[in-house]
Amino acid sequence: MLYTSFEMQRAWMAGVGMMAKSSSDLLLSTANPMSWSPVAPVLARSLEVFAHAVAPRGKPPFGLAATIVDGASVAVSEEIVLRKPFGQLKHFQRAVSGRRDPRVLVVAPMSGHYATLLRGTVERLLPDHDVYITDWRDAKLVPTGDGKFDLNDYVDYLIEFLEHLGPDTHMLAVCQPSVPALAAVCLMNADDHPCAPPTLTLMGGPVDTRKAPTSVNDLAHNRPYAWFEQAVIQRVPDVYPGAGRKVYPGYLQLSGFLSMNLANHMKSHWEMFKHLIEGDTESSDATKAFYDEYRAVCDMTAEFYLQTIDLVFQRQALATGQFWHRGRLADPAAITRTALLAIEGERDDISGIGQTRAALELAVNLPDTKKAYHMALGAGHYGIFNGRKWREGVAPVVEQFIRRHDTAKVSPAPLRVVLPQHVEPAVTPGAEVA
Repeated sequence: MLYTSFEMQRAWMAGVGMMAKSSSDLLLSTANPMSWSPVAPVLARSLEVFAHAVAPRGKPPFGLAATIVDGASVAVSEEIVLRKPFGQLKHFQRAVSGRRDPRVLVVAPMSGHYATLLRGTVERLLPDHDVYITDWRDAKLVPTGDGKFDLNDYVDYLIEFLEHLGPDTHMLAVCQPSVPALAAVCLMNADDHPCAPPTLTLMGGPVDTRKAPTSVNDLAHNRPYAWFEQAVIQRVPDVYPGAGRKVYPGYLQLSGFLSMNLANHMKSHWEMFKHLIEGDTESSDATKAFYDEYRAVCDMTAEFYLQTIDLVFQRQALATGQFWHRGRLADPAAITRTALLAIEGERDDISGIGQTRAALELAVNLPDTKKAYHMALGAGHYGIFNGRKWREGVAPVVEQFIRRHDTAKVSPAPLRVVLPQHVEPAVTPGAEVA
């Protein structure tokens, strides 16, 4: 009932927002005598900010139409190379020939936002990598006849994606998928699987949330499992293809995201309003673009969400040797082939310092020469995979690590300047650093 009530409210607010935007446009029109009133711009921009805040949003486009390869602009097209009920494998095809760049599978989080949240990640990798991404579906759009999707299925999807891409495919997991990606690598290394990735880069992931727990970790750990099951799980309304499916709705997730930093979000909207009044459309458009992406949320299946709460945040199953996948233990000690790079942000308030690095400590049989750790100074959670700190400080570390451990013959990479960052041995002196 709550989900249905929300949908009714959202539809009503969308109509109100459209009226507010029309009123704003009318107040700003030079053909309207009222537009010359000193209060007209203030009222118009207030209505514009309100209309933008309540506008409904669907899945945003990646919008990556071109990239720079060897100093020249080349076209980029999106191609779906493998479709699954709950996600698809998307390829960013560059219009180039005669190059063999490292093939990279970017694993997007299934944590409320679409894979387009990693647009900046993909954009920075495109010039020197052959990039694929896990493009997860909104659970409310998946009919119940397509079955369920849990953390075990997530691991299965990653293994199947790697098998489809073939040997020599590197994997980069951002935030939440660090755990299933590491589990998949554990299983593939144990099987000596030919498609086990030569490298796995983990970025701001909750591998062991006992280390430097954040407010997000505390909430997930301190509430009993039954609370999550009763408080946040709802059924998809009849207006969607997935009617009746139990999900953790996107709108509840967005409420949680906003409440974590409510003061900052209010300040951002106030700044956007001031920029509009001042005529600084570049700054206001940048804020609008950010919130267009930030507010675009999707549902997660109940079984996936609840299993993640249980295994990742409450029991730290991978770190404590309790992560069982289809009757098999995913043991980090089995990793002997896949090189691991752990990346953390100094100011990450979602995955605390040490949570991602724990993967290096758990892989006890992986040679030190195949381990590396990098801390991005001054970077928050989103800063390690988006924005200037990612482009100039973190990405060069990632691409150098990938090429150092690439098992196929690749085209030479251009020399890039790496800004001074905190990089230290992974576990013991002598360990490889990026």
